[in-house]
Order: sequence, then C-alpha cells, then structure tokens
Amino acid sequence: MAMSSHDVLFEIFSWLPAKVVYRFKSVGKFSLEFSDETLFASKQAQNALLKDDTCFFIQSDIGQRYNGQTELHPLPGEELSSGVSDDVLQFLTNSARIVASSNGLILCRATCQNQVELFICNPATQSLSPIPIPEDLQVSVDADLKIVFECHSDDCMLFLFCENPKDGWSSNLYCNVYLHKEGVWKAREESFTTGARNLRFDIPVIHNGAIHFISDCSPYVNRNSQYFWPYIMSYNLESGASRMLRVPKKARRGFNDDSCNMGIFKWGKVTSSTKSICLVRLRKFVFTIWALRDYESSSWRMILKIRVKAMGLVEQDPTVTGFTVLNGDLLVFATTKKVYGYGLSNENCIVLEEICEHGCETGVCFTSYSNTLRTCGTDATALPPKKKMLQPISPTWK
Repeated sequence: MAMSSHDVLFEIFSWLPAKVVYRFKSVGKFSLEFSDETLFASKQAQNALLKDDTCFFIQSDIGQRYNGQTELHPLPGEELSSGVSDDVLQFLTNSARIVASSNGLILCRATCQNQVELFICNPATQSLSPIPIPEDLQVSVDADLKIVFECHSDDCMLFLFCENPKDGWSSNLYCNVYLHKEGVWKAREESFTTGARNLRFDIPVIHNGAIHFISDCSPYVNRNSQYFWPYIMSYNLESGASRMLRVPKKARRGFNDDSCNMGIFKWGKVTSSTKSICLVRLRKFVFTIWALRDYESSSWRMILKIRVKAMGLVEQDPTVTGFTVLNGDLLVFATTKKVYGYGLSNENCIVLEEICEHGCETGVCFTSYSNTLRTCGTDATALPPKKKMLQPISPTWK
C-alpha cells in the first residue's frame, strides 16, 4: 500500500532534530500540522534514541545550589541542527542549575528557593514539569543531591541516594526511585554500599543493568584498607546489589597527586553491540584513557595516552579545566578559554578540533544534549515569560 504525502512527511521529519522541524514549520511552505501531535513528538523522540547527541551545555563547576552562566554549544558539523533559544538559556542562568540530561530532557534544580526543588525541562519545547520531593527525602538546601536521571522510550526515572540521619556516618546509602508516569517515589529495600571513599555522583554511567560511580583520588584512606586505591562502585538496578570494579593498575600510579583527576563515561555508539565504560585520567597534563574490556574480571585496555600539548593546541601553557567523553568516542575538554574535541575511534575523522570559546571563570561542567520534541509529561507547563526571567523563579509557576 502506497504511503500518502502526509505519511511520507511524517516519517521524514520524525528523523530531524526539533530545531529543524520548527524551522521548516516557520517557513510555512509545508503542511506540518502533525508537528504538534503527541504521536509525532513520541516518534521523533524515539528516533533520536538511535542517534548521537548534537550539542552540550556548559556550566561553571560551582555546585548544584548556585547558578552561573549557562551556555549551549553544538558539536562540529551540527551547527545548523542544534540550538536552544536565548530565553531558555537566560532562564537557566538566572533560576536553575542543570543536574543531568537524558534523551532530550534535562533535570534541573531551582537555585532561588529555600528548599530543594527539582523539575524536568525540555529546552526545545520550552516546557517543564515539577518533581515533588517528599519531606522525608528533603536534604539541606546547600547539599548536592546524589541523583541519577535516565529517560527510556516510554518513561523517565530518577534515582536518589540518601543517608539515613539515624545511622550517623555510614558507607551505606538508601535508594529512592521516582517513575515520572506514576509520579510517586518508592524506596528500595537494598542499600548502596559506597566504600570508604567519596563517589563522583555527578558523572554516573548506566551499563550492564547497573549504575556506576567512580571514587575520588584524595589520599585520606588508610593504606591497609580495601578502599585505599580509587575504584568504581556499581548499584544493580534490579537486585540492588553493590559491587566494586577495579580501575587499571596503571591508573593507580600517582593517583594521590594533586593534579590527578579521573572520570568514567559511556564508551561506544548508541547502536553498537559492544558498548562499555571508559575511564579518563588526567595527571600532570597527560590524558590516559582505558575502555572496560571484560566486566566480570574488571579487565581494561588502553585507548590513548597523550600529553595535552602534543594534541596540537596553539594555546601557550594550556590548563585543562574540565573534560568528558561525548557520544562514546569523542574526548571533549576545556581550557581556561576554549573547548576542544579529540577523536578516540577510527570511525571519527576528527583528531583535534577547536569547538568554541567559553565564559566559565572556574572549572567547567559538561552536559550532553540533543534537542527533541519529547514531552515532559501530562503536567508540563510553559517556561515563565521572558520579562519574568530576570527575577528569581520557582519552577512550579503556572
């Protein structure tokens, strides 16, 4: 049966980024009534899951409680298909902090409130949906939340890890799960064992049915402890079991040096059958990257070892202020002035490319993003009008 022109346009446009859909719609030469339909938004968001993210947010590394300049920059080759309006960036800069991003939606924390307030936002459609925080889960307004945000094809989930005040100091955290469709927080029976070190809850990696966090590198753990070396700790999403993964032996060398910084990120393309975890270490201006080869034995293979200057930077004495791995094969890092991308796979033709300049005066935090038409939920509301964005804003405004 032949497809109608409506069906053909529906299918074609469902593969385009939200920005391109809006651009064609504004031109007025095509009949795109379906672009406002929930079915089309769902189809477009579903197709986006099969593609790479096209851009990233930048924020200063100043903690969740404080806002600063929020910037959005496209990745090389995506300049025409990625973007967020200045109004949205102004709203985020003045009123919120991006905590996480997943499949076209961002999780934000209001920065103008006297209590913890969270909301899910779609920057492309300029809509948001508040996330209620039960009183028993409320923490100090100045605390950084230990939270993970993950969106699948049909729902969004939040995992909030909290200490129990009755336990005093403990290496066990309690996990609470929020399903956006249900709108209810549910406590998990199994606690999460974190070990003796502090974990990097700001860069979680979901892989092999578990959430993974890497520990810090500071030299405060007794050498006789099993937690003396940096490690990766996982929390199984189904069973709630905690497990430690070892980092490569070579990554341990000099780990307590003040210049040592490690992070874990997703490795491999979204459509790849060999997706894994990669470990990035920056120490004394040298990047070293490993990919997890065998999950059960914590076996790693080295991908790259290179001095920052050897990458081809023209900056004199560059200082790296932040780094990440985007789309499973692109090392993105910031200096005090600029952001660069360095390809890590044979499929990526980029060796080193200057992506943009940035205005962060402190360390840089990256949040990968791709603009879609994905809905924030049935309770979604529009962002506050532009004239209100210069004032402290509560995300629960309607």
